[in-house]
Amino acid sequence: MQRFSGSSSLAFRCAAVALLTLMAAVAWGQAPPEAQKPAAEPPTPPVEQAATEKLVAAAPVDPKTFIIGAQDVLLIRVWREPDFSGSVVVRPDGKITLPLVGDIEAAGFTPDALTARIAEVLGKVINKPEVTVSVLNVQSKRFFVSGKVGRSGPVPLVVPTTVLQALSAVGLGDWAKKSKIVIMRGTQRIKFNYDEVIKGKKLEQNIFLQDGDHIFVP
Repeated sequence: MQRFSGSSSLAFRCAAVALLTLMAAVAWGQAPPEAQKPAAEPPTPPVEQAATEKLVAAAPVDPKTFIIGAQDVLLIRVWREPDFSGSVVVRPDGKITLPLVGDIEAAGFTPDALTARIAEVLGKVINKPEVTVSVLNVQSKRFFVSGKVGRSGPVPLVVPTTVLQALSAVGLGDWAKKSKIVIMRGTQRIKFNYDEVIKGKKLEQNIFLQDGDHIFVP
């Protein structure tokens, strides 16, 4: 049997200790495989569908031409009379209710005409009322867009709007068949060729939308 000399045995032990120390250092400095993996980020909370389906921002209502309808939200201000001021919704019967004076017909009036009407009625209980009527939210007149578009759903019809203006507002999808767009108006099916219109051809297709129209982009 081979025997190690004292110096050889000492050298061997030193080398073994150094190797074990090196292995321990490597093991200590190396994190476990699980720890090396970055912690998974918590899933992003789902965005409410209502927020992802925002409607196209409506243009300001022209107080001289816009016709108020049922479900429209009005803001009535009477100077120095907070009891008569606030927001009201036009009921399905076309009327709103104000304190002391009761029901007032609102549907069918422009904001300016309704302002004069309310001032006349309030004049019976208030001395020279200063009234302002504005439309906060249009709900009575809408058109709809569906199919391969950027934004689908109902859109307030606040000002006269052509088909091309409506499509420009909502955006067309990448694979939209632009030559086969259809406007559904009651039982009518009105064809619209986007490519022709933007080239200045057959502009009679670019009709003004009516309340309840539905644009479908295949």
